[in-house]
Amino acid sequence: MRALRLALLLLLATVFAFAQSTSPSKPGPGFSIDNIDKSIDPCVDFYQYACGNWIKNSEIPADRAAWQSFSELNESNLEIEHKILEKAAAGGPGRNAIDQKIGDLYGSCMDEKAADGKGLAPLKPELDRIAAVKDKAGMIDEIAHIHLVGPNPLFNFYSNSDLHNADQVIAYIDQGGLSLPDRDYYVKDDPDKVEMRKHLAEYATTVFTLAGQSPEKAATSADTVLAVETLLAAASMDRTKRRDPKTRDHKMTREEAAALAPNFYLTRYFEDMGAPNFKELNVTNPDFFKQVNGVLAALPLDSLKTYVTWHVLRDAAPWLSQPFVEANFKMRQALTGQKKIQDRWKRCVNLVDGSLGEALGQRYVEVTFGAEGKQRMLKMVDALEKSLDNDIQGLDWMSPETKKQAKVKLQAIRNKIGYPDKWRDYSSVVIKPSDLLGNVERATEFESKRQIAKIDKPLDRDEWGMTPPEVNAYYSGSFNEIVFPAGILQPPFFDKNMDDAVNFGGIGLVIGHELTHGFDDQGRKFDPQGNLRDWWTEQDGKEFDKRVSCVADEYSNFVAVDNMKLNGRLTLGENTADNGGARVALAALEHMIADDKSGKEAQKIDGYTPEQRFFLGFGRVWCEKQRPEYLRMQVSTNPHSPGKYRVNGVVQNMPEFQKAWGCKAGQPMVAENACHVW
Repeated sequence: MRALRLALLLLLATVFAFAQSTSPSKPGPGFSIDNIDKSIDPCVDFYQYACGNWIKNSEIPADRAAWQSFSELNESNLEIEHKILEKAAAGGPGRNAIDQKIGDLYGSCMDEKAADGKGLAPLKPELDRIAAVKDKAGMIDEIAHIHLVGPNPLFNFYSNSDLHNADQVIAYIDQGGLSLPDRDYYVKDDPDKVEMRKHLAEYATTVFTLAGQSPEKAATSADTVLAVETLLAAASMDRTKRRDPKTRDHKMTREEAAALAPNFYLTRYFEDMGAPNFKELNVTNPDFFKQVNGVLAALPLDSLKTYVTWHVLRDAAPWLSQPFVEANFKMRQALTGQKKIQDRWKRCVNLVDGSLGEALGQRYVEVTFGAEGKQRMLKMVDALEKSLDNDIQGLDWMSPETKKQAKVKLQAIRNKIGYPDKWRDYSSVVIKPSDLLGNVERATEFESKRQIAKIDKPLDRDEWGMTPPEVNAYYSGSFNEIVFPAGILQPPFFDKNMDDAVNFGGIGLVIGHELTHGFDDQGRKFDPQGNLRDWWTEQDGKEFDKRVSCVADEYSNFVAVDNMKLNGRLTLGENTADNGGARVALAALEHMIADDKSGKEAQKIDGYTPEQRFFLGFGRVWCEKQRPEYLRMQVSTNPHSPGKYRVNGVVQNMPEFQKAWGCKAGQPMVAENACHVW
């Protein structure tokens, strides 16, 4: 369940950030005209113009796969959380229950000597349970136990709102059980995919050897893992296809699901998980369960044991002794190109944030985010919502009927800023000072059971899907809400000392982006309450599809790395939101300038007009450097485009940009057939 929760966060926001060290020589995270490369014509390559000097003067730290605004802020947030946790771990008078839990979890993680001394011992009870399984029905019992306390081998089970009754939470089962980032790594023969399969086999061989198998036996076990996961991958749905919520809408009774795949022993599994006696669930990918049902029948029990053992070892490796940690990092290196493992304190901060995030988040917001910041953000959100409403009402391709429905949905969007109004209660989680793996398992079990307990209950619309320190934001179609944790409300996204033009190009555009997600190729299929319902006229739907196809085709021609082009359909929602967010944010800024009687808002700063500073603020947010290995993985799996195309792909579609910078037809930043959805 923990692996699923982390995957959900990535899907909601889909920004990959790896912790790294700061360096005094690196440019700061805020906006500065020193980042601009004035030797470049902004109408030829605006991204290079806005970010050229930043790129020239920045280096990717050794323990990072990429360096960008998100990672810069993440780094500073780690430092803040580090101080909080060091103080909590030190104990002393006045330490309350929250400080005890986050402090002792952090302290147990930081005790590297204890982890090295214990070796594999903390995991031995789990490995013995797997070894003792007598038959495949018993294997499902063990998988259920592992799903509660650790990783998610074979498939995923979770709770979420009903696609057709968003106020009600129901059970879901879904494809899963892979070690590599995506099914394509198993089923495609591109050189990078073949190479990564070799790395996975080497990693598994090393880990099985560390767990006590002979090198020959470990290599055979690794081959078994790869064979099983290849079968699971072949049955899995392509992530681009999964973008359409209709492909994930397969509600059936509990009995129908059990009959669909009898070798999963789902009735027994649900009982093992302590799930309520629900009557209906959503089987997100029925074909996966049908195909894997045959796989389970054909596989020997020992092969299943080997596969499940691997997932337990792999999940625990970062918290075991140093040889396991090093093997885990070597695999990460292969995937991302990261040169050096994070300092242990950073890994431990991230563990606490991932395990007890709202407990640590309480302490974080006390020192970083006040009421003033929340009010300024709410004011900006209000301006952006009005701007998007004006944009929609002014569309010449949408009928009055659909516009009316769109306005209802826009007005219904909930805005969550900074941190939750009600904090999660972790009082039942037992955290011990010297039991790292036990702490991880108990925190995971707490969250697993918390999620399962939601089934057949009303949806809690006050719950957050991110922790306050996270440098991210998201829109949820099922909740019809935008969420901005305190972590992202800092420079270069938002700077209280900067002019409005730069802030509207930074956090304003991000707000516009998230609002536009409610009307992208996925979000438009959900109504104001979060139900999967078509509220468009048939003709308006066709007009929308025509315009987003323009965006998909445009981005599919962008080359990201080597000969790898972007997948315009995978990135369609984010690209649509980038383009729409830029337009509505600029329009909101223009309204502010027009309403300013003093004329101050319209004045140039550092020789740039407000419109130009808006675009420079936008460009600064997406300045980035990525290692080639990481970029290749991102192109395969990430629904966001690389920073260069998040900027240039947007501005080449905007007449407002061309006017601001005096660009002429035929120049690269002036698309011949500009795409325009919102």
